[in-house]
Amino acid sequence: MKELNYIDLGLKDYKKAWDLQKEFFVLRYKKLIPDLLLLLEHPHTYTLGRTADTAHLIGSKEYLSENKISVYDIDRGGDITYHGPGQIVGYPIIDLNDWYKDTHKYLRGLEEVIIKTCAEYGITGERDPEHTGVWVGNRKIAAIGIKVSRWITMHGFAFNINSDLSFFGGIIPCGISDKGVTSMLEETGQETNISEVKSKLVRNFKEFFGYDSVKIREKEELLGHHTL
Repeated sequence: MKELNYIDLGLKDYKKAWDLQKEFFVLRYKKLIPDLLLLLEHPHTYTLGRTADTAHLIGSKEYLSENKISVYDIDRGGDITYHGPGQIVGYPIIDLNDWYKDTHKYLRGLEEVIIKTCAEYGITGERDPEHTGVWVGNRKIAAIGIKVSRWITMHGFAFNINSDLSFFGGIIPCGISDKGVTSMLEETGQETNISEVKSKLVRNFKEFFGYDSVKIREKEELLGHHTL
């Protein structure tokens, strides 16, 4: 039986969530915990991936300070992106040895999970052959950036639900200047229940990646029994 553990972290500081990912990564690599999916929201944050161009952070120090936006250089792939309230961030900590040892297939899988979730709200999400992520026309609704080490995954996706899209104005999202961003709110004209979308994401993730069951956990349950 292949089990997926799921933790809803609510609203969590980016650095604390990143540190938590690292802890779970080690536990998963040591086979002390099963595959894990974390879903959460962050306070306003810009993150720059390994290949990011710092020129794509166009907000001034004053803009960052006034809007209480944190900035982090991180170890995922990709350029710069925004995280904030109203956006569901997903961090799968899973062992691709038990699925397919293929990072491109994994990226397409994350896109498919979001495309299927969008479809449940009447939104047609699509792939762009040149850019990773999920798009509605030429507007990105979900950014994806991952790290895979020893075939264990970290980081993941950022799916705009009720996001305040004005915060994307402080960056050139993913370094792409000729395309826009959107959200479920923008596409449907109404706010969507975040918990409901999380439930659909978990179900679609379970089905696409072939899990037999999902177990809802608290982070303390998985961390408390292990010393790193």
